[in-house]
Formats: sequence, C-alpha cells, structure tokens
Amino acid sequence: MELRDIALIGLGVMGQNLALNMDQHGFGVSVFNRTRAVTERFAAERSRNSAIQPCFSLQELAASLKRPRKVILMVKAGGAVDAVVKEILPFLEPGDILIDGGNSHFADTARRGEELSVSGLHFLGVGISGGEEGALRGPSIMPGGPREAYAQVEPIFQAIAAKAADGASCVAYLGPRGAGHYVKMVHNGIEYAVMQLIAETYDLLHRGLGLSSPNLAETFGEWNRGDLASYLVEITADILTRTDPETGEPIVDVILDEAEQKGTGRWTVQDALELGVPIPSISAAVEARGLSALKGQRQAAAMILSGPSSRYKGKAGPMVEAARDALFSGVVCAYAQGMALLRAASKAHEFGIDLSEAARIWRAGCIIRAALLENVRAAFQQAPDLANLLLAPEFHQGLEKRQTAWRQTLKTAVGLGLPTPAGSASLAYFDAYRTERLPANLTQAQRDYFGAHTYRRTDREGTFHTDWID
Repeated sequence: MELRDIALIGLGVMGQNLALNMDQHGFGVSVFNRTRAVTERFAAERSRNSAIQPCFSLQELAASLKRPRKVILMVKAGGAVDAVVKEILPFLEPGDILIDGGNSHFADTARRGEELSVSGLHFLGVGISGGEEGALRGPSIMPGGPREAYAQVEPIFQAIAAKAADGASCVAYLGPRGAGHYVKMVHNGIEYAVMQLIAETYDLLHRGLGLSSPNLAETFGEWNRGDLASYLVEITADILTRTDPETGEPIVDVILDEAEQKGTGRWTVQDALELGVPIPSISAAVEARGLSALKGQRQAAAMILSGPSSRYKGKAGPMVEAARDALFSGVVCAYAQGMALLRAASKAHEFGIDLSEAARIWRAGCIIRAALLENVRAAFQQAPDLANLLLAPEFHQGLEKRQTAWRQTLKTAVGLGLPTPAGSASLAYFDAYRTERLPANLTQAQRDYFGAHTYRRTDREGTFHTDWID
C-alpha cells in the first residue's frame, strides 16, 4: 500500500469535508472513525472517486502514513480528545505530529502538548473556521504549537486554506502552545457579538419598523454590497428570503427563539475577565443567548411586565439608514474588543501573536470574514503597537461620521422597549474608552470607605486612605 501524507480521525461532516479537501489538493489521506459503519459509508459514498484510504483501526491508520506521521483529530473537544490521544499513542513514535482541529480550550491544548513532548511527540492546536462548506472549499486555519511541527504540515495547510482576494492563503503560524486555539476562541467571541448585533438590528427593523422578511432580505442584501459586506450579513439576507414549506411563512418566524452555544464565547469572556480586558459587546452577546434560553420565564414575564409600544411612528427610510450605520459601528467595536483581548493574551501567555496576521487570515474562509478586515489588517501592520482598533484613523473617522445615527438608532430601540444588549454595550464601550475621566473616582472612594482599600490621588504619587467615619 502506498503510504499516505496525512491521516484524519473523526468523520463528522467537518472531518469528511476536510479529508476531501486535502484529497482534492493531491495529498494522500487516510481516515478513521470510531464507528466502523461511518467509515464504510464515507468510503462508499463521499470518497469513492478519490484515493482516500479508509482504515478500521488506529494501528492500521498509523501504519498507513509516511514519517513523521501527521494525524488530524476532528473529534469533540474535551475528554474525547484525550481519549483518542491515549488510544493512538502506542502506534506513534518520536517526531510524529498530532493535530487537534476541534474547538479545544487553549489551556487543554497547552497541557496536551507538554504531556506529549515527554514522548518526543509534537502537538498542534489548530483552529479551523468556515463550517462545512469552508472545510471542503477552503477554511481559515489558525495553527499554534511547536514551530518545527507546523513547518511539516504547512504545505498541506497552505494548499487547502481559503484564498483571499489577493490570492494569499488564509493560514499563518500564530505562536506556541495554545496560541492557535486562543485565536480561534476569540474569533468565535467576535462571531457571537456580530451575530447578536445583526439580530438586534433585524428586531428593530422587523418589530419596530414593521419591515417584512422580503423587505429585510433586500435591505441586508444591499448592505452586503457596501461597508458591511461580510459572510454573516450575506447569509442573513439569504435566510430572510426563505419560506417554511409547511406553513408558507418566513422560515425565521417559525424558528424557536432560543439560541444555543457550545462554550467558546463563554471561554472568551472568562479569559477576558481573568486578564482584565473589557469586551462588553462579546459579553452581552453571550448573556443574550443565556436570556434567550429562559423561554418559559420570558413567556410568563410577558404576561406581567409591561413596556412601551414597540411600533415606530416615524418614516422608515431614514431609520433604516441609521440602523446600518449603528450596525457597522457596533461591529467595529466587537472587532476592537477581540483584537484588544488578543494583544493582552499574547503578552500574558507569551504567544507572540501578530495581530495583522490574525486579521489577514480571517479575510476569507471563516465565519467572521468581512470587507473591513482588510482595514483591520492594514491598521495593525502600519502600527503594530496600536493599543486599540478604535484609535486607527480609518476607524475613528468612520465612527465619528456615524456617531449621530448610531446614537439615534439605540435611542429609538430603547424608546420602543426593544432589547439591544450588544448594541448598547458597544456604544457604552466607545463612550467609556473616549472619556478622559470616568466616575471610577467615586467607586474608589466607596471601596476605601467600606474596606479601607486605599486610593491614588490626581495631584501626587502614592496610595492614600481617608478616615471616613467620624
């Protein structure tokens, strides 16, 4: 049997499509799935016109590979990764490379890499974004781990990754240990925020202004041809064109309003809290999903708690234009918060992440791909020490001209009683970041009053305490 270049374990749809992608680019691929029938079905249906080698044991899989062996794990994050690593370990030898392509927590990736290095094995934690279609046609790939191990798989990743408009592959080495999975985690946090911002805009235009789904589809479609051009706006426009075949109603109207989550958004918020980095738009989006899960409570509360009329009385046209500017402004804040977190984490965890490279590889293939990412990339390339994306001329000038519309949109939503947690958090972030003196002076006085925590003064160095109680 001809030895294969790389193996893949886990034939879910993502795993299958990634295997087909590598095969289509001329790489020899072996595959294995714990359930034998899944491997047989894939070999019979999906890979019958390819040279993909189905294997029915991990020993057979390892034996099918060129050395150093390269094995991608596409299994559920958590204990399943540890279990597969333990099972395949006896069939590997020093220099072989294990690649976790799932959404593992970056700390778990660092631990696994350290444990496997004792046996001379390399472990790469690789974020892969793009969904099922991206896995097949070209995802954004975010690798982290030993650089020498990445060099062994770089030709494969360069070939299968999405290509941006300039032809560059959307993959780059991001740093040691869990750097790749950290960048993917923050990518998902930004994804949460942008999705929530779009949902809030949809709610304002639909419930507030009374726009129908066809009208909304046209609106989002038009926005996708401008500065909001992005995958998430594009699919929103497409979703809003679809009708439910059973009822004939717009499909969005028959989908239950409970949004699920798999943990990466929560992890982003948790690590941001640990590092002391404010990411309120992302936090609000995570919390909004939690609120959506309280469906029963919300139904009961709707019968008890009242609010204003949710129908807008003015002309729809100007409000739609304002909502577009508000959405763009919120999206910029979401990216600014994500990049600020990456900067802080890179320093704290000693990842050495190049922020311009992170933005570059998000330009195509991934879920948060958007036209504005080229400007994000350029901003950090021109000013690698840029403290916050909001300070880049391209973005602070853009927010300045949209600021009136941004505020008017949120004022309108609040007046109508329509919840905008991510939108409101984004504007609050902008206002707090641009404010030279915040009311934290009073907070410090309160802390010193009840806990003698001390405070610093504006007029001289040192720490001070006041005897507040006479």
